[in-house]
Parts: sequence; C-alpha cells; structure tokens
Amino acid sequence: MAAPTSQAAPTGPHGNTRARSARRFIVSIAAIAALGGALFGYDTGVISGALPFMEGHFGLTSLGEGVITSALLIGAAFGSLAGGRMSDALGRRNSLLWAGAVFIGGALAVALAPSVPFMTVARFVLGLAVGSASVITPLYLSEIAPPHIRGRLVSFNSLMIVSGQLLAYLINAVLAHWEAWRWMLGLAALPAVALFIGLFFLPDTPRWYISKGRPDDAARVLRRTLPAEDVAGELARIDHARGLEADARRGAWDELRTPWVRRLLLVGIGLAIVQQITGVNAVIYFAPKILAATGLGTNTAITATIAVGAVSVIATAIGMSLIDRVGRRPMLISGLAGMTVALALLGASFHLPRSTAVSYLVLGLMVLYMAFMQATLNTGVWLLLAEMFPLKVRGLAMGAAVFVMWLVNFSVALVFPLLLDAVGASVTFWFFGVMCVLSLLFCKRYAPETKGLALEDLEHELRKAATPR
Repeated sequence: MAAPTSQAAPTGPHGNTRARSARRFIVSIAAIAALGGALFGYDTGVISGALPFMEGHFGLTSLGEGVITSALLIGAAFGSLAGGRMSDALGRRNSLLWAGAVFIGGALAVALAPSVPFMTVARFVLGLAVGSASVITPLYLSEIAPPHIRGRLVSFNSLMIVSGQLLAYLINAVLAHWEAWRWMLGLAALPAVALFIGLFFLPDTPRWYISKGRPDDAARVLRRTLPAEDVAGELARIDHARGLEADARRGAWDELRTPWVRRLLLVGIGLAIVQQITGVNAVIYFAPKILAATGLGTNTAITATIAVGAVSVIATAIGMSLIDRVGRRPMLISGLAGMTVALALLGASFHLPRSTAVSYLVLGLMVLYMAFMQATLNTGVWLLLAEMFPLKVRGLAMGAAVFVMWLVNFSVALVFPLLLDAVGASVTFWFFGVMCVLSLLFCKRYAPETKGLALEDLEHELRKAATPR
C-alpha cells in the first residue's frame, strides 16, 4: 500500500518557487475549468430575462414558454448520462473541449433562432453541453487537484454555477432596456470561447492518463501540483484506487440487487426529487414573470431579479461553510421548514391589492425562500448524493439520481407556466409549500447523516441502518 502523500509544502528557495508555480497552475485550472460551471449557471438563468421579450416576438403561449425553457433541461438530462462515458473514452479535458464547442454553437443558435421549433431544438442541443459540463467539470477538478485542497476546488464549481446565474441576471437587467433578448442569449458564447481556448493549455488528469497506460504523462502533471518526493506515492495510490474501482464496477449491477443498497438508491432518487419538486427552478427561470404578475413593469422585474442571484451566491457560500459543522440532516430539515414558511407567505401575498410595495414584498419572500434553499437543501443534497452510496454502485447510483433530478427539473419548468395560468400564483406556491412539508417528512424519516465519517466507515453504518431488523 502506498504511503500517504505529504501535505507540507517544500521549504527553501527552490521549494518556494515550486510552491508558487503549483499555486499558479492550480489557479489557472480552477479559473478555466470552472467556466464550465459558470456556463451551466448562465444558460439556465438567462432565460428568465429573455422570456418576456420572446413571448411578444414569437407570440408564445404558456405552453410555449414551458417548452422553450424545459428543452434545455431534457437535453441536460441526456447530456449528464453521456458525460461520464464520454469523459472515460475521450478524457476529461477533451470532453470539456467538446462541451465548450457545443456551448459556443448552441449559444449562437439560440440567439439567431428564427422560429420556436428552431429555438427548442437549439436549446435542447445547448442542454447537452450543460448536462455534460455538470458531470465532467467536477470530475476534472477533483482528479487534477492536490488532495489537501480537493474539497475546496470542487466546491468552487458549485459557487461558479450560482455566480453564472447572477451574471445572467445582471446582463438581463442591462439589456432589458433595449429588449435585446437575442444578445442576452448569445453573450454566453464569450465565456464558452474562453473555456474552449483555455483548455488547450491544460493537461488531462493523472487518473485518466494512468487508465490509458500513460504513467509518464500522469507524473508530468503531478510534478506541477505536488512536491517532487510525493509524486511516486501518488502515482501508486491512483493506480491502486483505479484497480479497486474497476473491480467495483464489475459487481455494480449485482450489488444493486442487495435490498439495503436498493433502499439507499431509492432514498438518493427521493432526495434528487425533493431538491426539484420544492420549486427552486420555478423561481430561477420565471422570477420576472412572477414579479410582473404583481404589477411590476417588465424591465423593473428583470432588474429586481438580481437580488435572487446575489442571495443565491451568498447563501451557497454560507451553506458550504456550515455543512461540515452542522451536519446534513439538520441542514435539510431546517432549510425545508424555512422554505415552507416562505412559500406559505409568498402564496398569501398574491391576495394583497396590487402595489409597488406588494411587488417588493413578493421579491423579498422569493429571496428568503432562495436563501433557505441554496444554503441548505441544494448544498446538502449534492453532498449526500456524492457520499451515501457504497463504492461498488457509487457512479451508477449517483448517475441515476442526477438523471432523475434533471427530468423533474424539466417537468417543473414545463408545467409551472401552465399552473400559473390555471390556478394562479397563490395556489401554485402553496402547492410547492405542501411539497416542502412532504419533503421534510421524507428527509426526517430517510435522509442519512454522513457528517464526520470516512466513506469506508459510512458504508458500514448505512448498511446497518438500511437493513431491516
């Protein structure tokens, strides 16, 4: 068994130079690769500002709004399934290059779309890149980062997603004055070009190089991120880990037939549904439409949505800092309780007479809801899905849960405009409040607590908890 890698930085002038070089290399990796997360956030958030103007340009019905919004999400569902397989075959970097090219083409296609069918297909294709990036970017970052900063670097990708949404809201607010919805959509091509070009200057990951029988290339990358004396040990550790994972994958389908593993998979899928059915993306995609229903002007509503994005970024950062101290289950349960209260008040606010004050009350309650959601449920669910499954089925089970998550996201985006028309905003948000109550009961009964346990010990504890007595 390989000795653990050293966490201490080398000392002396040469060591300091190596440490500075490694930091620069890691920062460049984070800055370029995390553009995939930012594009994920931008392309999912920008539609909220473009829709009010597309509605008039194309004569969209509520069903048309839902179809255009959700087309990206169904593409993302299939992109997430393809992303893992593609990254194994082509490499993490080359797969991100592919995603970057599709981001560029998709952004230009939706910006120039002459009709609703063309827009729908272009959004679906763009969704393939979004879904692929949602899988490949954290995989690339986790495999190329040194062990002692891996958690922070991968979490940085989550922060970039909500930052991308905030950027979309800011650009929407500026361009809304000229009703320039095509520019809103097309500007996503600029960071996509930066991602595409930047990746040519980055290597693939040591793990992928070793999987393809290229240990010299793997060592070359490791020498740029680790002290020289740690490289041989890390190479041995990666090779050993890949052997274990290969054995694990061969037994994955058999393992899923085990009752306690099947139960955990159902819990994971349930958590993925909880994250989406409680209404978060209805707010992200349709915030200006919701605010306009209170009497706020279109441009003002789009500008006000910036508050939703800003709070999402701050709340995500707070959630990342609390999750290891507070625990997963308490975060989920307290967050769902807060979301329930916010949604109950939000539904009630639509019964008040229309006024500017009521419009900003609705905005404030949406911001409160998003603060609870992003700090607790969003952070907690993604972390649990990465931790809760045993090694033999981890990739398969998490892939299944994320696929279901995208499908439910698609369904919410498709149905939400129709619900607003059919029953009104008040009943719609009360419906999401009821979903929060049911989700709270589900999490209290079934969500595992993974705080403070090594993954090997966690597997033993979850086996005991999930096995009927």
